Amino acid sequence: MTLRTEDAPTDPRIAAAAAAAVGAEGSGRGPELRPALPPTFATAAEEREHRKVQLAAAFRMFSRAGLDEGVAGHITVRDPEHTDSYWVNPFGLHFSLIRQSDLVRVDHTGAVVEGEGPVNAAAVAIHCAVHAARPDVVAAAHAHGPYGKTLSSLPMGIEPLTQDACAFYEDFGVHATYNGVVTGAEEGRAIGAALGNHKAVILRNHGMLTVGGSVESAAWWFLTLERTAQAQLMAYSAAAGLGAGPLLIDPEQARQTQGEIGFELAGWFQWQPIWQRISRDNPDIYA
Repeated sequence: MTLRTEDAPTDPRIAAAAAAAVGAEGSGRGPELRPALPPTFATAAEEREHRKVQLAAAFRMFSRAGLDEGVAGHITVRDPEHTDSYWVNPFGLHFSLIRQSDLVRVDHTGAVVEGEGPVNAAAVAIHCAVHAARPDVVAAAHAHGPYGKTLSSLPMGIEPLTQDACAFYEDFGVHATYNGVVTGAEEGRAIGAALGNHKAVILRNHGMLTVGGSVESAAWWFLTLERTAQAQLMAYSAAAGLGAGPLLIDPEQARQTQGEIGFELAGWFQWQPIWQRISRDNPDIYA
């Protein structure tokens, strides 16, 4: 595995963020920042190990963030070699205990083809359909976070109330009807259709789901979406006492900000400090 840094500034959005953070070289504000880019891999086996370790780390982070609730929730990652199959958490194992060796691989029908342990039927119904609908998606995340599921029960979407919320500006779908626990392929396909080309979808009276081109970005989008939902609910609660609604960011500014913080590489990069913490504190994720 090789972690690239030499060509990082080629994305102008990353370069702009770097310049804003530490200043261009020679400005007197510090050295030029050359952030890392996603790693490259020599073999599919090497990439598979990376994806599985990152998936285990994502579950550990979800547990720390309070995004575990009994047996609810699942994150999947597409296998780099067998691309119509996906690694997922075994049903009933607490997020805080998941190691890369605990993960189970299921094919596009939901049948277990590698690993041991049962798989959540809802994970099969939702994730197999989402991955099938979006060949560009490497990972998908869904959990029953308290703020995400609260917002999902209200007649609202993700509003541009804060800079962080703008990552989802015009970039989320809505699955508008709750039809019970998702166990059937038809409902899974409906969720995939509601997601469309976005990176997030609100599942009415259920919660949220996010996707990304890596485990890292999908997990980050879910974490920041849950916090965005929390901020939005708090803003409306506080505004009620003021007799006026929250202040929305101007659409033009929201759209511009979305382009600066809501793109795939930004999601991957935002995950890196979390990965540093989780990999240090939980070395058993490699086991």
